[in-house]
Amino acid sequence: MHYRINEIKLNIGESKDRLPGMIEKKLRLKPGMIIDWELRRESIDARNKQDIRLVYTVDFWCDRRIDPKMKGLKANQLMLVDDSRENPVEPVAGSERLSGRPLIVGFGPCGIFAALELARRGYRPLVIERGAAMEERVEDVEAFRAGGELKLESNMLFGEGGAGTFSDGKLTSGIRNGHIRQVLADFCRAGAGEDIMYLHRPHIGTDVLREVIVNLRKEIISLGGQVRFGTRLDRILLKDGELCGAEIVSATGRETVETNAMILAVGHSARDTFKHINELGMDIQQKPFSIGVRMEHPQVIIDRAQYGSEDRLPPADYKLAYHAANGRGVYSFCMCPGGEVVVCSNSEGEISVNGMSNRKRDSGTANSGILCDVRTSDFDGEDPLAGVRFQEKYERLAFENGGRNYKAPSCSMGDFLAAEGSKAEAVIASMPEFASEAIREAVPFFAKKIKGYDMPEAVITAVETRSSSPIRILRNGDCESNIKGIYPAGEGAGYAGGITSAACDGIKAAQSIISRFAAE
Repeated sequence: MHYRINEIKLNIGESKDRLPGMIEKKLRLKPGMIIDWELRRESIDARNKQDIRLVYTVDFWCDRRIDPKMKGLKANQLMLVDDSRENPVEPVAGSERLSGRPLIVGFGPCGIFAALELARRGYRPLVIERGAAMEERVEDVEAFRAGGELKLESNMLFGEGGAGTFSDGKLTSGIRNGHIRQVLADFCRAGAGEDIMYLHRPHIGTDVLREVIVNLRKEIISLGGQVRFGTRLDRILLKDGELCGAEIVSATGRETVETNAMILAVGHSARDTFKHINELGMDIQQKPFSIGVRMEHPQVIIDRAQYGSEDRLPPADYKLAYHAANGRGVYSFCMCPGGEVVVCSNSEGEISVNGMSNRKRDSGTANSGILCDVRTSDFDGEDPLAGVRFQEKYERLAFENGGRNYKAPSCSMGDFLAAEGSKAEAVIASMPEFASEAIREAVPFFAKKIKGYDMPEAVITAVETRSSSPIRILRNGDCESNIKGIYPAGEGAGYAGGITSAACDGIKAAQSIISRFAAE
């Protein structure tokens, strides 16, 4: 029988191998009655800084039936697991004829996992990615960060792995989706590390993620898929209002690809694609998003605030939220322990920033996006792309205020809170007044939660605009847009927020194609 028990605690430094014995003792089982076990979750309980514990949820198997309501157990601490509900049901292949290969546009997490799903079922997808393959992309990014040229098709936002490649590689998600475990297992098999299967807030790190993504690409190709880099979707072709193909552009020129099934997994920064599908007549809505800054602190400040004097734990993170007097919500986003702030421009004359961490999170500096909500009523028009123009406006201001050299405007926390000095003025002027006002109001509140958060020496950098897509491409329950054959998915389409949720949405879109079409 398969059981799951939670709230089993270990002291820091205790071996996880003690867990089966502790569970047997708690459930009054004889030693050795647990046949097998695996970790499902590990988190840190640091509410009492003098007695910090590691808290586990454990799956285990034994031959004896156990009463979940037995004396000594908390309510819902133990449950019998229904294995039939643990794994999502795979779709039955449809019978409609595919015209050419399924085409996947974009090779970020959504496109990668859509391609994996299709390839494993024998559909031999063709993936096009406007950016470069990993090795070339990394070289282009490092050259740009060293003061070199910004390549518009190979940068921190475009290229193999999508924008998440140059991030912390977080795998946390707020969604409830049966594919999450599958996504984590695929990342694990590709080299991400076994701990991502059970950590409360798993992350891969940008350094390891680069290798993992290449391994996933190799698997897709080994299963009959094709991945073409430096290849951009230029035009979607329709016949009688339905998808019939696409014109794509690469270094070798323009060509036409025949297909009646396309997953549009372009990510949140493919603004030229947004414009094209809007002109094509695809149903698009404005979508709220957020804008703000990156705040950097010495990692030790965050560690002490979260763990006290305990120094045997990984670099600490935080999650903060505040409701400002002007009605705006302010919250931490994509917090990167032991990371760095990076400029992630993909257009000339525009700057947006993000956070990035390596696997070890050992830079000594913590950073997080501190963002303010942006509403569709803040946009300058009713058309679907008004949010894109809103982003562009403040990214151009950041470029101007940073000195027109792709150096993001930054200042000290002290100057930012006082709104004094030319550097603080540049940061504040790079975002809407309602955002700077709300964020400055939120910091003293955050300092009550994280001691030292308002330290004058902390660094504030503007502007963060790409936390999510400014549009949503409407689709039905089968993930299909109003144009038959086109399946918008992932962050760019407005259906995901992070690596894991984008990957899950890619699987969902792929399964819609599988349910409709027969494999070759």
